[in-house]
Amino acid sequence: MNNLQRSVSSALTIAEMEARKIRHDSTELWMRAIQPALWLLIFGTVFSAIRASALQIPSGFTYTQYIAPGVLAQSVLFVAIFYGITIVWERDVGLLTKLLSTPSPRISVVVGKALAAGVRGIFQGIMIFALALIIGVNLRFDPLDVAGVFLVVVLFAMCFAALSMTLASVLKTRDRMMGIGQAITMPLFFASNAIYPVSLMPPFLQEISAYNPLSYVVDALRAMLLTGDYSGLPLDILVLLVTTIVLILCASFLLKKLIE
Repeated sequence: MNNLQRSVSSALTIAEMEARKIRHDSTELWMRAIQPALWLLIFGTVFSAIRASALQIPSGFTYTQYIAPGVLAQSVLFVAIFYGITIVWERDVGLLTKLLSTPSPRISVVVGKALAAGVRGIFQGIMIFALALIIGVNLRFDPLDVAGVFLVVVLFAMCFAALSMTLASVLKTRDRMMGIGQAITMPLFFASNAIYPVSLMPPFLQEISAYNPLSYVVDALRAMLLTGDYSGLPLDILVLLVTTIVLILCASFLLKKLIE
C-alpha cells in the first residue's frame, strides 16, 4: 500500500507541476482554441445549409450540433498527441534525467504528465462549451452529462499523451515527433465518425473506424452532449479505458530508452 500511495502522490505532484506551467503561460492553449472555433463557425455553418437527411444525421439535429462533439475530440487529440515533444525537450535540457533519477516510479512520471494533458483537455472542453453557447449551438448541459464529458476528455487526453510519450521514446527527436504527430492526427480524425456518420464511409474505412479509439470517444461525447442515448456508453468507456492503460504501461516501459 505504501508503494501505491507513493506512486499516486508522485503522479499528482508531477501533474501539479505541469499545471503550473499552464498557469504561467497559457498562450498555447488559447492558440489551440482557434482551430475548433474555425471548424464550428465555418465548416459547421457551411454544411448546415445541406439537408441533414443528405448527410444521414439523426433527425432533429443540425450539422453544427452533430460535429460539436467531434470538434471537441479533435482539439483534445491535437493537444495530447504532441505532448511527446515536451518530453523530448525536457530530455534535451536535462529535466527528464533528473526526474527519472528520483524515487518516483516511471509509471508515476507517465501518469502525472498524462494527467496534465487531461487538464489541458478540460480547458479545450470549456472553450468548446463557451463557443457553443455564443453561436447558439444547442447542446445538453445537464451537470452529470458535463461531468461525464470531462471524464471522457481526461481519459482521452491521457490515452494519446501516453501514445505520444511512447512514440517519443522510440523516435527521440522533436522533428520526428512533429512529423509523426501530423501523420497520425489527420488520418485518425477523418477515419472516425467525428464529422460524418460511419455509414457514409466506404467499407474499408468503416472497418478502420471500428478499431479507431477516436470513434468511441466521439460516440461517448455525442451521447452525453447531443442524443442522450447511453446504450453504447459502457463499451465506449471500456475501450477508452483499456487503451489508456495499455499505452501508459507501454510509455512507462519505454521511457528509459529516451535518455539512453
